[in-house]
Amino acid sequence: MLRFLQNNLVVAYILTIIRIYLGWQWAVAGWEKITGSFDASGFLKGALTKASGEHPAVQPWWSTFLEQLALPHVEWFNVLVPWGEFLVGIGLILGVCTTFSVFVALLLNFSYMFSGTTSTNPQMILMEFILLAAAFNSSKIGLDRVLVPYARNVWEKVVFRKRSTVSVERT
Repeated sequence: MLRFLQNNLVVAYILTIIRIYLGWQWAVAGWEKITGSFDASGFLKGALTKASGEHPAVQPWWSTFLEQLALPHVEWFNVLVPWGEFLVGIGLILGVCTTFSVFVALLLNFSYMFSGTTSTNPQMILMEFILLAAAFNSSKIGLDRVLVPYARNVWEKVVFRKRSTVSVERT
């Protein structure tokens, strides 16, 4: 199944549709927060209220993170969340740094779910895991098709130049 996801050209087109759909969702959500009056403190306080009771929606370890790190530094989250969502969306739409963009998207989705909200997060997580499993095939129709080989070439030049320099110094 993984080989099929990772190597089939028809699947690459389907993955591109999924990637662009997810990118659009993230970009729009981020842009609305950037251009609106986004303040994460209400969301964070709401999540903390879900951390009590017999079966809390927010686990104690996550509520500790929210209470001791996120809420005191909410001004950082007010910048990181909207710009993170927007840039993830642009990355997915263009197929740039796709694996990293999907990883950050998963991090955001899980953060929202850990905070006690469901919404579209589970379906987005499922699609994002499919993109991750498909590896490079999910960005084959995107700018990564050009950027990844270029970055690999530069990386090999840097690594092999260092290795050859080290070898020459030892002799």
